[in-house]
Amino acid sequence: MAGVLSGFTTIWALAALGYVLARRRLLGEHAPRVLGQLVFSVAGPALLFTTLSRTSLDRIVTGASLVFVASTIVVAALYALVARLVWRRDARTVTIGTLGASYVNAGNMGLAIAAYVLGDVSLVVPVLLFQLLIFGPIALAVLDLASGQGRPSAARLALLPVRNPLMIASAAGILVAATGWHPPDLLLEPFELVGAAAVPAALLAFGMSLPGARPLRGGPDAPERYLAVTLKVVVQPLLAYLIGRLVLDLPDHQVFAAVITAALPTAQNVFVFALRYRTAESLARDVVMLSTLVSALVMILAAVFLA
Repeated sequence: MAGVLSGFTTIWALAALGYVLARRRLLGEHAPRVLGQLVFSVAGPALLFTTLSRTSLDRIVTGASLVFVASTIVVAALYALVARLVWRRDARTVTIGTLGASYVNAGNMGLAIAAYVLGDVSLVVPVLLFQLLIFGPIALAVLDLASGQGRPSAARLALLPVRNPLMIASAAGILVAATGWHPPDLLLEPFELVGAAAVPAALLAFGMSLPGARPLRGGPDAPERYLAVTLKVVVQPLLAYLIGRLVLDLPDHQVFAAVITAALPTAQNVFVFALRYRTAESLARDVVMLSTLVSALVMILAAVFLA
């Protein structure tokens, strides 16, 4: 328990430092975007490659990952049904809101939480694989169709994960682990050095994104925002606990891992998708911000009662 709380303390200390840096504008207005891109394109992939290349394959797909997938599907379906049948939203808005309620920030916050709280970065890899290989392509296909851009080709959908550096690095690491080859330290040391920057850079970028945020403001999309955030950071981790404990009867550490990954906030990619398809932009932005703030409390409570 002390280790878990220490992990959260470290996370919020770095986030607070990022907030101060942003408020004082010491690194310039583009620093959060630059740091985020550094994590996504360079440091994060390096960290995942070095971690997975030394990981046993039976640790990649676990009971915790199955619980995460199940809880994601349930909350996504709940939001889609309410938004479509009750609020009568169009398909594009429903899709963005559904992603806001279920698509987690596994690339930045997920790495930090896995490293400092769960103690194993590989635990976030199944989440990345599911979202990049299955969930994300399905959502983008729906957005393409609903936007009148025609049916997306199979080649385009197949290439989506290949364009993601985190996915490429994960696949390379898994391939190395599967072959049983142990890369020499001389080869891995540069990856380890760069990868060590991933988690602190992600947390600094997160802290820098907080100044000026107003996720509690009113507006016509407020009910959708609050529903998405509630499903994301309250209902999904609760479902993960119930499925892991009562349905699959998983060991305590796997239940804890499932709950923590399910409680991760909405990914910033959702806002990127909203910008790309010019729909529900304010909804996506506010869900990302509010879920990021609330999820911290939920994860701390999960640590108190489950760790």
